[in-house]
Amino acid sequence: MTALDRALGAFYGLALGDALGMPTQSLSRAEIKARFGEITDLQDAGPDQPIAANMPKGSITDDTEQAILVGQLLIEGEGWIEPAVLAQRLIEWEAGMQAKGSQDLLGPSTKRAIEMILAGHSLEEAGRHGTTNGAAMRITPVGIAADVADPERFIRAVVQACQVTHNTTLGIASAAAVAAVVSAGINGKDLGEALNLGQQIAQQAESHGHWVAGGRIASRISWARSISVDSDKALLADLLYDVIGTSVASQESVVVSFALAQQVAIDEMSAFEALCMAASLGGDTDTIAAILGAMLGASLGLESWPVAMIEQVKAVNDLQLEALVQGLLALR
Repeated sequence: MTALDRALGAFYGLALGDALGMPTQSLSRAEIKARFGEITDLQDAGPDQPIAANMPKGSITDDTEQAILVGQLLIEGEGWIEPAVLAQRLIEWEAGMQAKGSQDLLGPSTKRAIEMILAGHSLEEAGRHGTTNGAAMRITPVGIAADVADPERFIRAVVQACQVTHNTTLGIASAAAVAAVVSAGINGKDLGEALNLGQQIAQQAESHGHWVAGGRIASRISWARSISVDSDKALLADLLYDVIGTSVASQESVVVSFALAQQVAIDEMSAFEALCMAASLGGDTDTIAAILGAMLGASLGLESWPVAMIEQVKAVNDLQLEALVQGLLALR
């Protein structure tokens, strides 16, 4: 399997997870069961979807769109992201989405940071409250463009991509964990090794950013990966939803993505089954499934995803990621 195949597996895995979770995002697990049963395929968002009302099946959300935006900035900056430019692009992106009629597309941390920048606060100050999963959801291109084999340089690249909106120990450590799994996968590490590396890099990265209270990302990932349910998928889903949690808090949603990735690493479920469980859990389903899809795709490659579904996501969103992914790999 080539590095290109793994990188495409990561970026299209992110888009597929995002699209599977699109109709269920912000719903409780009980509401998802009542409306959809279990998610096993791409679904339309109904008229009462709180964030994505009436979006057609296969539609991506802000998770994939902001990851593409970060990828484009990395290529323009030859591997580095100028925080001021990222802030400006996010502002323009939100304005463009609102013009199309979409509301509430920026997560709480990103929204707050952008409001602070527009009010004249420094870029350094703007991200000091960002603890949610917004940096982790759009970090995949950094994992493709930067090689985790040089950890210090790698963490610098992650910090640059996080600083504007998520300049905190939790925001940076969770994004670094996800990016490291993607980068390790592209280097040919198997999934278990890649997850180990994600955990290690999270620990190293948490010395960056403003300290905020909350369970440590590396410690919570380590614990979540040790969950053993003897193939009882219903019990696993209960534990993820009730005990870890599926909110936008990075120490919940990002940790759930690692717990599900571990189940794939120990052959308890296939990559696609794990994405479907992520999309069925409740809470921030599109982001959990997007992060999971990126991490799994990097180790397992593009062929781990159903061809027809990837084609449907490409067609619905007019999505062509090949040139972007090749540009990011060239930076590596």
